[in-house]
Amino acid sequence: MGDKGMVIVGAGEAGVRAAFALRERGYQGTVTLIGDEPHLPYERPPLSKGGEEAETVRAIVANERFAEAGITFLRGHRAISVDPARHALLLEAGETLSYERLLLATGAAPRPFPGIGTSDRIHVLRTVEDASAIRRHMRGDGRLAILGGGFIGLELAAMGRKLGTAVTLFEAQARVLMRGVPEKLALALQARHAAEGVELLCGVGIETIADGESGVTIGFADGRQIKVDALVVGIGAQPNTRLAAEAGLAIDNGIAVDRHLATSDRHIFAAGDCCSFPVTAYGGRRVRLESWRNAQEQGSVAAANMLGEAASFDAVPWFWSDQYDLTLQVAGLSDGATSTIGRTLSPEAEILFHLDADGRLLAASGLGPGGAVARDIRLAEMLIARGTRPDRAALADPSVKLKSLL
Repeated sequence: MGDKGMVIVGAGEAGVRAAFALRERGYQGTVTLIGDEPHLPYERPPLSKGGEEAETVRAIVANERFAEAGITFLRGHRAISVDPARHALLLEAGETLSYERLLLATGAAPRPFPGIGTSDRIHVLRTVEDASAIRRHMRGDGRLAILGGGFIGLELAAMGRKLGTAVTLFEAQARVLMRGVPEKLALALQARHAAEGVELLCGVGIETIADGESGVTIGFADGRQIKVDALVVGIGAQPNTRLAAEAGLAIDNGIAVDRHLATSDRHIFAAGDCCSFPVTAYGGRRVRLESWRNAQEQGSVAAANMLGEAASFDAVPWFWSDQYDLTLQVAGLSDGATSTIGRTLSPEAEILFHLDADGRLLAASGLGPGGAVARDIRLAEMLIARGTRPDRAALADPSVKLKSLL
């Protein structure tokens, strides 16, 4: 590979996994990992899934492991430009790093509410500092508003209620989790939040947000107003593509990569929340996932291909959410499904299987306490990956083990 070595921009799940995977695959050259935060790389899912436990940062790896693996970790450094012709990366501090292969694992950033910035009372959630700022408002006498009924918004609502905070959640659409979650399961979660004391307002339009010294005043299209201690904006995320775009790389709902996670420049790869990729199980349809497991798996595949292998990333899309004692898991993409079959695992746990007109299993969605649906969703993933057309009666019958359908 020469003496330029491997450079990775982004010290999240994908970037860290890639750095260590390079060493695990026997690479002996220099490996440089660049993170723009001052911390050790840390797990992001706990930031919205915490509860009464003490606030902690869960490191992805211990600090000493970088030295043990011979990985140079530059924390608190920001990459500002890539020069593909010179194979060079310029850092904000003025240093230029040369690379043989470059991995962009730059993640995603919270989508802001138009015209509204952040403050001591208006927050988004991405970093540990964001989580700490939000948690300061989660107290028994506090009142918190959350804009957005996606995973982040609902998980924060559950956390707030666990800590005794009054929570009001606004969703512009008719129900929560409109994207990727079937209505039956979304409404079950919505009902659970209502039972836990969350005030849910769906199908509402917000006209004004006023940030004052004594709180945040939110005005609705119908003339109503409410005042809260703080507001969290959780209306989605946008991929961090600036470096790639300014370097002339192809962009398509993120940094566009092929099934080997290579960008339009064969010396530059991308992985994790920042990239869109073709999914083999869906005829090469391009998707972008904000998922812990997706980032980990893509980091490993990217490392292999940076070393000249031709590994394909063929994983079925998967994501999960923890709210109260319930876990939601979804495998696959249900777009294109023409029928849904339910399997009741217990009075509290159910899986929905989504099939196309030819009977092919496209996706499976499950909701239940703890790990009640985890095993069956994992088996459904395997069925989806193999393009199976399982017997409908067998899918509906909980006495038929899904493993027998593989």
